[in-house]
Amino acid sequence: MALAAVLLLAGAVGSADLEPRHLLGALAKSARGDELTPLETIAWRIRLPRVLLAGLTGAGLSLAGAVFQGVFRNPLADPYLIGTASGAGFGAVLVFTLAGSFPALAAVGAPVVAFVFALLTVLLVTLLASDVGGVPTVRLILAGVVVGAVFTAATSFLLVAAREQSAGILSRLLGGFGFASWRSVAVLAAFTLPALLVARALARALDLFQLGERGAALLGLPVEGVKLLLLAVATLVTAAAVSVAGIIGFVGLMVPHAARLATGPAHARLLPLAVVWGAAFMVLADLLARTAIAPVEVPVGIVTALTGGPFFLWLLRRSRRAGGAAGVEA
Repeated sequence: MALAAVLLLAGAVGSADLEPRHLLGALAKSARGDELTPLETIAWRIRLPRVLLAGLTGAGLSLAGAVFQGVFRNPLADPYLIGTASGAGFGAVLVFTLAGSFPALAAVGAPVVAFVFALLTVLLVTLLASDVGGVPTVRLILAGVVVGAVFTAATSFLLVAAREQSAGILSRLLGGFGFASWRSVAVLAAFTLPALLVARALARALDLFQLGERGAALLGLPVEGVKLLLLAVATLVTAAAVSVAGIIGFVGLMVPHAARLATGPAHARLLPLAVVWGAAFMVLADLLARTAIAPVEVPVGIVTALTGGPFFLWLLRRSRRAGGAAGVEA
């Protein structure tokens, strides 16, 4: 109910204020092929795709964050832990800076290239972290940090080389939904909804991971195969979100942890709640980004960072206190 209310609020508020009847009328008339009024046209072509894309992005990043935190047994883990966002960001910037010289890149488009580089990043990190016995978690994280740093440096080089375009590129890279379309909504939904079903089906496996990989293996879980499947699902969702909305941090860190505090550690309940709360949070963040200093639009990544930064520090301090209390009890 809260998510539905947030969607209606974000759909109604903007440079042209709309009413719920305009949003619902746009949906109904478009389904029938009837002619739209001017306000219904705004709702159909601009407001609804943007709101739905923001909701799907928040849902996907929150789902990925819950999966990463479950696999790594660490509430400080987030979807960008193994370099996915850095690879996707490099692919997008590559298109923005070189599209004029290489028409083939412009024809393919930034979302597709960003998605391809995100997948290549995951494959490279997995290859670097692979060992005889599988893919150790510590090596996976270290390889992700290193590869992510390399892609970040390469992205910075492209921005320096393209000085005239750097401001616009950086604005898109910081995250936003100003270029939302029904096509991008369909693309992101095609990845997010199946990923939710797969992750929900493996909720019991995520619960077993909380016993440690050795404990999960002793209970009969094929640890390496399930871990790679979960990481692949979370990474694909993250890559899809970055390819259409840019790099938006802290959502996958904050929302799953808040959902865990509300519903407990059982992933069968945690994953759906994180998805719903993530969607609502991202829609509200985008609403604030486009109305706070209108007509100037703030990149939504700045809004989530201003919210998530203090939350991360609080979470870090809380973890230190918990560790200190555990040490005293020991």
